[in-house]
Amino acid sequence: MRADRLLSLLLLLQNRGRMTAPELAAELEVSVRTIHRDIDALGASGVPVLADRGPAGGYRLADGYRTRLTGLTDTQAGSLFLAGAPGPAQELGLGADLAAAQLKLQAALPAALAARARRIQDRFHLDAPGWFREADPVPHLAQIAQAVWDQHVLRTHYRRWRGEVRRELHPLGLVLKSGIWYLVADVANVADVADADGAVRTYRVSRFLTVDTAAERFERPAGFELAAHWSQSTSRLHAALHQQTAELRLSPRGQRLLPMQFGAAGTRALADAGPADADGWVRLRIAVESQAVAVGDLLRLGTEVEVLGPPELRRALAETVTTLAGRYA
Repeated sequence: MRADRLLSLLLLLQNRGRMTAPELAAELEVSVRTIHRDIDALGASGVPVLADRGPAGGYRLADGYRTRLTGLTDTQAGSLFLAGAPGPAQELGLGADLAAAQLKLQAALPAALAARARRIQDRFHLDAPGWFREADPVPHLAQIAQAVWDQHVLRTHYRRWRGEVRRELHPLGLVLKSGIWYLVADVANVADVADADGAVRTYRVSRFLTVDTAAERFERPAGFELAAHWSQSTSRLHAALHQQTAELRLSPRGQRLLPMQFGAAGTRALADAGPADADGWVRLRIAVESQAVAVGDLLRLGTEVEVLGPPELRRALAETVTTLAGRYA
């Protein structure tokens, strides 16, 4: 275990540069005292680890020192061939680079690890988009990705639900969610939106009508982490959307359909459902979005559901069904 930790410590210093003992301890999930002992062990083995004093100090490798040792286990080596889905890489303009990198990695691996990696490629395949959904056209994706990498300002023309808008953006990162690309960007110089200046917002890449890359560069917000921001943003969105609770009565078939239509929320609701009646119908409560969205979602269950409450949702569903009945009479 210590040999694995020493190798991880060495690779952290090689890949990230100067790091403090507390940072290393947090990454490796050990104590600061253990880090100090491991640094001494690396030094004793001939690895040139330098200690810089002062507030901005920490440990770093001597300039120019790099190890060619990767220390990949068979599972780690195989996982690299699952890390990059070819479709998204192609959309980013990196398809050829990904294929070349995988070939080089496979050539560099020992025979046993290379054979395992080939088996993983043969037996596992990543397909991110949902069923029966064509991929969004994203003609500006590669340009946006380059601006994210180079930290160049983007001047954009974007289509929102409320109409089109022009924005000057500081592109911070790209996220692929369920086969859909999103840009996370810092909004700058928006005079017509009082609360937008400096706000980090999310944009669906397929809705950019035009994108121009400016010559000027921008500085990323201190401490911004894309994965952490995305997790917090999606949590806030989920909490904001699911503010109502509907009480339903579901047939046996409706109980099978609910998780398909409502995902994890439907599964949780079924787990807490009351006992079935003589016909197999159950009562349950489920979190739903706005009334308009909830009506559309519940109509997908057809005659397998009855909305018991709240009264305004039941009335809205009844009015919609009455209108449909009149239209098709």
